[in-house]
Amino acid sequence: MQHDTLLTQAELDFIQNMQHNPRLNVRDATRSLLVNGGVQIQDLLTRLAAHEQITIQAQFENQQMTFPLHLVEDEFHALHLEVGAPSIFEEGPRIRPWRLILPEPLPLETEKGTITGLWVHELSFKGVLLENRNPTRTPKRFSAWLHPPGIRPIALHGSIERVTEKGLVAYRLNQRNKDHVERLRQYILAQHRQIHPTMHK
Repeated sequence: MQHDTLLTQAELDFIQNMQHNPRLNVRDATRSLLVNGGVQIQDLLTRLAAHEQITIQAQFENQQMTFPLHLVEDEFHALHLEVGAPSIFEEGPRIRPWRLILPEPLPLETEKGTITGLWVHELSFKGVLLENRNPTRTPKRFSAWLHPPGIRPIALHGSIERVTEKGLVAYRLNQRNKDHVERLRQYILAQHRQIHPTMHK
């Protein structure tokens, strides 16, 4: 009795080509960091990363980027330092977090996806500038979701700092979830890459 073939010859050829592709199963170089140094330096970094916040700081023109280093254990229980998304600062009369000015305001949403009356005009990893389109009083605190096109929603929690001359409200962000903090930094980094492409080449 002849068995039906499960794969065509073209499918088999494709699988064999994939197996011999040197680019497969290569760790993403942007997500890992190889530390060259003596054993003592590596041990020191490992101990510090386990108990303290370690960062790498870079300067480019009038901007600073501070990259957090996280200690990560892989499936073989080996420890690696992994670079997280940076905090971006801009220099001026004083150093402050770099602010993403949105071309069009984005509404904040409830957990169920309903649009609130709060609209984002500017955003940094530390704060947000909102327009209150509700007829009600501006809240002293808010908890809502930012849902930029193409990415998963990001939870934002803020407390009021001041009202600007234009009637916009500045809030300091009090982020509670590390995953959402990282997603916010990744989103800001992606937008920064589009605005300042020469920094990211």
